[in-house]
Amino acid sequence: MAGARDGSDGPTRRDYLQYAGALGVGALLAGCTGEGDTPATESDATDTATPSETATATPEAESYSVSIEPVGEVTFDSVPETWVANNGSWADMGIALGLEPPKAVWLTNRYHTQYYDAIPDLSVDTSDMVSLYQDGVSKELFYELNADVHVMDPNFLQNRFKGWAESDVAEVEDRIGPLFGNCIYAQHYPWHEDYRYYSLYEGFEKLSRVFDRHDRYEAFESIHDDFQSNLAPVVPGSADRPDVAVLWGVGDEPEEFYPYIVGEGTGFKHLRDLGVRDALASTDIKDFHGSRAAIDLETLLEVDPPVLLLRGYESKSESEFRDSVVSFLEEHPTASDLTAVQNGDVYRAGGLYQGPITNMVLTERTAEQLYDFEGELFDRERVVEVVNGEL
Repeated sequence: MAGARDGSDGPTRRDYLQYAGALGVGALLAGCTGEGDTPATESDATDTATPSETATATPEAESYSVSIEPVGEVTFDSVPETWVANNGSWADMGIALGLEPPKAVWLTNRYHTQYYDAIPDLSVDTSDMVSLYQDGVSKELFYELNADVHVMDPNFLQNRFKGWAESDVAEVEDRIGPLFGNCIYAQHYPWHEDYRYYSLYEGFEKLSRVFDRHDRYEAFESIHDDFQSNLAPVVPGSADRPDVAVLWGVGDEPEEFYPYIVGEGTGFKHLRDLGVRDALASTDIKDFHGSRAAIDLETLLEVDPPVLLLRGYESKSESEFRDSVVSFLEEHPTASDLTAVQNGDVYRAGGLYQGPITNMVLTERTAEQLYDFEGELFDRERVVEVVNGEL
């Protein structure tokens, strides 16, 4: 049960789902205080486990503990039933584990569940899902959601916008349920410099232990291994890989773009696995994550990348994207001079928030676009089996 909403002394949830260990957020650096992780134009190898991480419930000791930086060790008296996720990366991990969708994510329009359309017999109902960010983030909403666990980095809550302090995070943990997470989709936040990041599958493994579904994680790890083996012959040698520019288009008729340098983090995993060469990395153009600055079409024409991968359009189908954004670029007096536009090599870049399922969907889609690949790189039927617990 939830504690008193006014924050006064009263019953807490520690008897059900207790948080153990230091939160580890005392020495925070000042972070970005923007309202979202990306421009507002979108309608959008595993660690060796420690004994505390591998402990499972037994009749003698029903509690178990899992640790993740920067939170530390979290002790669960029973397996959580309801949850909140920071973004689509963690939400997709939960779907892969066969969980009900999270009750909330940071922004629901950036959890692109249409990716599941690529997998027959797999669908995700998000009709009741709410956005945590609604012109700020309210503790009252956390009380209303009353989740057993909040899968998010506590530092994200305190640094992505103004309004939350360490005491607010502590109140949520004491009176509602613990936080458990790490900001893994990109590696650019100054407040994340003092503790480690996790790869997609490292984070996935941690979450599987929280929900006591490590067997499904292992099954997905096997699917991913097969996927990587199938992908390897599709990716050409380095000399034959394209130079691509990853940009966030401003609006459906973009004349300005926010540039992204391909880096670490789950949001770039599909591009790293495809071995693309970054056309912007060797230029003077600064990454949006650090500069928050846009470039215009004239600047982009100076670089003239042979392939454009545009973010911010995942809510559009391929045909909708081509009929709006690509058509505008083809008819624009400057954009039409771009090599990528002239050759028809302008594509959607994929979302920032990728989990084990959506990453394979996006990687396969991008392989088709860049390398003229036709076919399937992963076993759809096996994915559905694992989601359903048929191991």
